[in-house]
Amino acid sequence: MPHSRRARALAGLFALLPLSLVAQEQSAAGRLSLDMYLDWERASSPTLSPDGEQIIFSRAWVDKINDRWQNELWIMDADGGRPRFLTKGGSARWSPDGERIAYTAAGDPKGSQIHVMWVDTRESTQITRLTEGPGSLRWSPDGKQISFTMTVPSKMGFPITLPKKPKGANWAPEPTVITRLSYRRDRSGYRPKGYSHVFVVDADGGTPRQVTSGDFDHRSAEWTPDGESLVFSGLRVEDADWQVRESEIYKVAVETGEISQLTSRVGPDSGPVVSPDGKLIAFSGHDANEDSYNNSLIHVMGSDGSDPRVLNADMDRRTGGMRWGGDSKEIFFTVSSEGTRNLHKVDLSGNVSQITIGSHNFNTAEISAGGVALGTLAAAHAPGDIAMVSLADPQNIRKLTGVNDDLLSRVELGAVEEIWYDSVGMRVQGWIIKPPNFDANKKYPLILQIHGGPHSMYGVEFNFERQNHAAEGYVVLYTNPRGSVGYGKEFGNAINNAYPSQDYDDLMNGVDEVIKKGYIDESKLFVYGGSGGGVLTAWIVGHTDRFAGAVSMFPVINWISFVGTTDGPYWYTNFKDLPWESIDEHWDRSPLKYVGNVTTPTMLITGELDLRTPMAQTEEYYQALKLRKVKTAMVRIPDEYHGAAGRHFSNALRRILYVRGWFEEAVKDRGEVMEAGMSRGGR
Repeated sequence: MPHSRRARALAGLFALLPLSLVAQEQSAAGRLSLDMYLDWERASSPTLSPDGEQIIFSRAWVDKINDRWQNELWIMDADGGRPRFLTKGGSARWSPDGERIAYTAAGDPKGSQIHVMWVDTRESTQITRLTEGPGSLRWSPDGKQISFTMTVPSKMGFPITLPKKPKGANWAPEPTVITRLSYRRDRSGYRPKGYSHVFVVDADGGTPRQVTSGDFDHRSAEWTPDGESLVFSGLRVEDADWQVRESEIYKVAVETGEISQLTSRVGPDSGPVVSPDGKLIAFSGHDANEDSYNNSLIHVMGSDGSDPRVLNADMDRRTGGMRWGGDSKEIFFTVSSEGTRNLHKVDLSGNVSQITIGSHNFNTAEISAGGVALGTLAAAHAPGDIAMVSLADPQNIRKLTGVNDDLLSRVELGAVEEIWYDSVGMRVQGWIIKPPNFDANKKYPLILQIHGGPHSMYGVEFNFERQNHAAEGYVVLYTNPRGSVGYGKEFGNAINNAYPSQDYDDLMNGVDEVIKKGYIDESKLFVYGGSGGGVLTAWIVGHTDRFAGAVSMFPVINWISFVGTTDGPYWYTNFKDLPWESIDEHWDRSPLKYVGNVTTPTMLITGELDLRTPMAQTEEYYQALKLRKVKTAMVRIPDEYHGAAGRHFSNALRRILYVRGWFEEAVKDRGEVMEAGMSRGGR
């Protein structure tokens, strides 16, 4: 989230809320209680066998003992019948003949390794012994090789020669010398970041062979149908200081390692997909500009890079998930628009049409040669499940799994209402979740939740956290203020060089819109958000005292100090707006500038390993609030990166409890203050 171009990025007190309270925080009968999250499951990443008869998908469940999500591969018939466990692991890929799958799972000597299983016998073999985790597995067309990407560690240093160490001496560990702007900072400390390269390995096992080289990252490798080449996108670094970063499309000859650059536009190109006949390559890209938000358009070119052209130039929405149709004449893709995601297609003449329609989130994983789209489907009261739709009958999307149906059948969820309202020069979309058994004649506390990004999009999909807040008696409001995805480029860029600014007005007008409905207790307004939402939360409490409590999670507080501590300083390198060159503007947009206005009790939550919005940002605000004598608490979550709840499942529960517990404390404190004031007035 660098400032001015910051929108390019964006990821002792509470002994009263120990995790043991999860079991105690049981909602009233029939409500979605927090302990149910311990039995939650996720279905994702479906892949259809070449004969169209079977589907393998990832099914994740909460390992309560080891405090993490555990991922498994399951297999079922193409109609959803006979779902059954296959193996532990993920990232499954069918071999071209449909007899084997390649997948990643824990292996020797450590970490994630590539395995191959014969599906009929369930016999599996580990075929790699890698030191870094593999990704983006792809079978060669003849089924003899598997390509993958893996980080190759870089070596940096400044050699020195110390005097000879005496025998038995116990000297300090060697320092880490950093000579490049980009480096890795993790639990083991600081080290060179390295580059992602493409490798191939025999499907029967053997020594992986590095195919690409150079000081730039290689991603999204896809085989050409003749099996001779791999096409990939590469993020090239022109010098050791990351001064020029440009993503282009490349082709590498598998046998020789010879790399050919296929695109050379001024602007990023990525995500190449080769047509089934091998004649064309589709990719995403946009022209270089100084906008913070761009809709990447769908391009197509010859397999040699010739005749590049845009197919959907008039589409003012974010697209993703490109897949070729079996006849190489159409490209299917998803479109994010106004909180929904649906399948579209474009032909080679540029004619765009929408395939699926509905208030849902349909993420397409595959388009089969037989004309079937396979993916995941989520809606307001339906968590994501595996779903399939025939392109000949696109209005009939069939849900094939129901991994959380058993839990949800026992509870009443909060009703979800879509709203649109006027803000400063724009219309803004949002959603309200009401508590189960909602009574419009009662008064309810309101929670405003703010998304990060800031170029992101809340939508119609189910969210456990928000529904749990509703089950505990809160009305929940979540909106897409200007800067959000799904409303066009003008809406997305409205915060360019102006973040935060009128997005604040969008949020406050949303709160006012809900208050107008007459069922909100205005003495119990609360706000929280993470990352970009944490920025806006801190901004809000510096500009209004209307909220009884706030929780700012992993925020940026000071855009000036941020650039020197974040893991993404290269966001600035192509621009002339570095903080020391526009210090007033950076300071004017920093929540820290307005800390003198804050009276709202404000909690801060950040993972101690956060690289994107480092702990130092949280510390700056915490100390400022303390010096201002504002009620505050700093929650430092150990062994967690950006998001503060990715490595350990229990931290997701803690975050929810800290947020709601802080709000309850704030209301209690406010009531005591008001009571004391009335008592003094009575004297």
